[in-house]
Amino acid sequence: MEDNRLFSEFPPVSTEKWEEVINKDLKGADYEKKLVWRTLEGFKVKPYYRAEDLEGLEYLDSNPGQKPYTRGKQTSGNVWEVRQDIHIADLQEANRVALDAVERGVTSLGLCTKNVKSVADMGILLKGLYINAVQLNFMCSVDYLGLLKTYVEYARKEGYKTEELNGSCNFDMFRYALKHGKFHRTEEGDLEMAKQLVEYAAKELPGFRVLTVDGSLLNSAGANSVQELGFSLAAANELVSRLTDMGVKMEHAARSLQVNFGIGSTYFMEMGKIRAARLLWSKIAEQYKPECDCAYKLYINATTSRWNQSVYDPYVNMLRSTTEAMSAAVAGADSISVLPFDNAYKEADEFGYRIARNQQLLLKEESYLDKIVDPAAGSYYIENLTDQIARGAWEHFMKVEELGGYCKALRAGHVQEEVEKTARERDNNIATRKTTILGTNQYPNLLEKMGGKVEKDGHCGCRCEVGDEVKTLKVYRGAEPFEALRMQTEKAARRPKVFLLTYGNLAMRKARSGFATNFFGVAGYEIIDNPGFATPEEGAKAALESGADVVVLCSSDDEYAELTEPVCKALKGKVKSLVLAGFPKEMVETYKGYGIDEFIHVKTNVLECLTAFQKQLL
Repeated sequence: MEDNRLFSEFPPVSTEKWEEVINKDLKGADYEKKLVWRTLEGFKVKPYYRAEDLEGLEYLDSNPGQKPYTRGKQTSGNVWEVRQDIHIADLQEANRVALDAVERGVTSLGLCTKNVKSVADMGILLKGLYINAVQLNFMCSVDYLGLLKTYVEYARKEGYKTEELNGSCNFDMFRYALKHGKFHRTEEGDLEMAKQLVEYAAKELPGFRVLTVDGSLLNSAGANSVQELGFSLAAANELVSRLTDMGVKMEHAARSLQVNFGIGSTYFMEMGKIRAARLLWSKIAEQYKPECDCAYKLYINATTSRWNQSVYDPYVNMLRSTTEAMSAAVAGADSISVLPFDNAYKEADEFGYRIARNQQLLLKEESYLDKIVDPAAGSYYIENLTDQIARGAWEHFMKVEELGGYCKALRAGHVQEEVEKTARERDNNIATRKTTILGTNQYPNLLEKMGGKVEKDGHCGCRCEVGDEVKTLKVYRGAEPFEALRMQTEKAARRPKVFLLTYGNLAMRKARSGFATNFFGVAGYEIIDNPGFATPEEGAKAALESGADVVVLCSSDDEYAELTEPVCKALKGKVKSLVLAGFPKEMVETYKGYGIDEFIHVKTNVLECLTAFQKQLL
C-alpha cells in the first residue's frame, strides 16, 4: 500500500493562496511590471506555472516516439549527431580537417563541395573516411543532382551499398531567393530540380535528405522564434504540396526534407520552438494522409546562432553557443552544429573547430544529455511555452497559406517585412541596452583591440547577381553597429579621452562613474576615472590638465546643484563636450543653460548618442 503520510504533512496550496502571498510581498507594486516577462514574440511569461496551466494540451498524453512526436522521435535515450560544418573549398585541406574531426568525436560532417567536379575530386575530399559510418552533408554546390550522382559513383567504386549511406545536401530554393533576390533558375525550374533530387534519392540514396529549409537564415536576419518556426514550416509545406502536385509521393518528399533552425539565446524558448516544430509538422503531414509514419517525423538540424555572436570579447561566444546547443539537445534536435566562437571575424582554425566540437561532447559525455529521452518533460513552464509557440507559429503559417503559399508570400514581401519589423525592435533593444551583448554594448574590456584580428566581414562572398524578383533579407549580427563604432575609434589617429569628474556622495559618484565607464567604454574611448574631488574647482582643474575631450560629471542629483555651475564656468569652450551622468528632470534646462551638452542615463539610446559623439570627436 502506498504510504502518503509524508505528503499529508504538506497539504496542497491553491493558486489563489500563492497569489495572495506574492501580492503581499510586492507591497502594492504592479504585478505585471514586476513579475511578468513579455517576450519578443509577444507572449506574457508568468513567474511560475502549475499543472492547471497545461489543461487541454492533448499532446501531453503521447509518449516519446509516438505521434505527434512533441516529446521526440526516440523511445529511449536522446542521441543526436555531433555535426561540424567545414567551409573549406580546398579539397585536401577540407579532408584533413574532416578526418581530424571524426577522429575526435564528430559523427556528422558538413562539407563544401563547390570544387567537386569529378569522382576523382570526390575521392580527394572523402579520402580515409568511412562514409557508411559518418553522416555527410554536402554544401555550396550549384548542381546538387550532378554532385549526388558523382557521390553514388564514388561510393560504388569504393564498395559501399548506397542504401546504407546517410546525409543531406543543402538544396534550398527559398534561401537562395531570399539571399539573391531571385530563384536560382526560376521558381518552376527550382521545383523541377527538387523533384529530380527527391526521385533520385528515393531510388539511389534513401538515407539522404536532399531538400533543406533553412530557418537559420531568418534567425540571422533578426526573426523571433515564432516567425522562424511558422515561416519555415510554411516553406516545408510548400515544397511537399508542390511536389505531390507534380507526382512525387508524399512519403518520399517528406523523408527527403530537413529543416535547419538557428538556436538563439532565449534558452527555454528555443527548447519550445524545436518541440513545437515536431508537433506542428505532424499536424501538417496528417493532412496528406501518408501511407508511412516516416512522413510525420521531421528531421531537425540545429545551428547555434550567428546573430548572437560578437567580435569583441569573443570568448563569451563560447558561453552563448554552449547554452544554445544545450537548448537544442534538451529539445531533441536530430543533429547539432556549433559555430566556432570566432566565426564572426575569421575563418575557423584548429582551435575554433576543437572548442565547437568539444562543447557538444561535454554536453553528451559529462552532462549526460543523451541519456534521458525528452529531458524537458514534466516542466510546466516548457510545456506551456511549447504550446504558446505552436499557436503563434501556426498563425504565421496560416497567414502565408491565405496569401497563396510561401512562394507568393515571398514575392509579396510578407515574410521579409515581418522579419524586418522584429529585427528593428531587436536593434532598438540593443541600442538602448534593454538587451545586453556582454563586452559589446555593456561591460566592455577597455583594453581590448580587435581591429587587427578581423579577417572577414561576414558577408556573402559568392559575387552573385542580385535580382529584384524577391525582396532580399539582410543577414547580420546584432552587435555590428556597436562594433562599427569601436572599430572606428581603433582606426582613428587619436583615441578620445573621457574624464570622470567624481564629487560628493561616495555611493552615487561610484555608481555613476561606473555607468559612464560602461557607456563610453563601448565606443573604445580612454576612460580617466578618479577617486573623488573635494571641490568643483579642483575637479575642473584636473580635467583640464588631463587633456580630456569629454568631461562627465558624476555625483548625486542633490549635489549636482553645487557642482554643475562652477564646473561649466571653468570648462565651457575648453573641452569638446560636458556631460552629466543622470537625468535630474527638474533641473535639466537649468543645467543646459550652464553648459551641459548631454545627459546619459538608463533610458538613453546609447547607439544614437555615441554615434553623435563619434561625429564630434573623430
